[in-house]
Amino acid sequence: MSACLQAVMGSHATIRLDHVTKRFPLGLDGGFTAVEDVSLEVQAGEFVAVVGPSGCGKSTLLGMISGLLSPTTGRILVEGEEVTGINKKLGYLFQRDALLPWKSIRDNVALPLLFRGWEARRARAQAGEWIQRVGLTGFEGYHPHQLSGGMRKRASLATTMVYQPDIILMDEPFAALDVQTRNLMENDLLEIWAQERKTVLFITHDLEEAIALSDRVVVLTASPGRVKGAYDIPLGRPRTVTEVRFHPAFGPLYESMWKDLKDEVRISYEKSRRLA
Repeated sequence: MSACLQAVMGSHATIRLDHVTKRFPLGLDGGFTAVEDVSLEVQAGEFVAVVGPSGCGKSTLLGMISGLLSPTTGRILVEGEEVTGINKKLGYLFQRDALLPWKSIRDNVALPLLFRGWEARRARAQAGEWIQRVGLTGFEGYHPHQLSGGMRKRASLATTMVYQPDIILMDEPFAALDVQTRNLMENDLLEIWAQERKTVLFITHDLEEAIALSDRVVVLTASPGRVKGAYDIPLGRPRTVTEVRFHPAFGPLYESMWKDLKDEVRISYEKSRRLA
């Protein structure tokens, strides 16, 4: 096993990817390999970020862990059980909010509980608690189109957390927000994570975001995505996202990770230019 894989493999894991490859069939070209031979573990209660250039298979990894996609080769285990279909133990926060436009924020947040058989009054009460926790008190009766992007993202976070999943997958959830709103959402996420200690796998393009949020950062190569390196983040908690960059360890961490990432970004860019 290579040194970089040893850095991300442990003895006990909540999420385990064992030599996972995913190929998509594409006409006569023999298909497209999104990720190749990825081995990775995430421990219970750990916050792990995955960074890599565009098109390196980051979202594909989450799709396979959630059961939305099946690996071509290799195995994925969640809490010791091989993933063979949609896993209801997981929470999944997508890049775009998945709120139903015809339902109020309260009804959107309560919906996952109703799907799980909760009585309506109890579900609405639990939804109200999470609406309060994400700072949307007073907006329970609003519809998604009446809220700002940041407020919709808060509602999406509440919708994911309301049924208390032990594992949360996040696919660049704050990428579309302005910098100020994104920093507020990141701090809110850290506060909730500190209280709940869920296992989080977080996809991002932003190295600063990855360092600020995570216990560990995994760097992927350009397509097909492979594990290139893994970094423990030796920053104490609690953290404030906007102040992390002033920590003495931040600069050396960022520099080391960027050395791993910059060549992959260049390779990805050159590939996209050739395809164009």
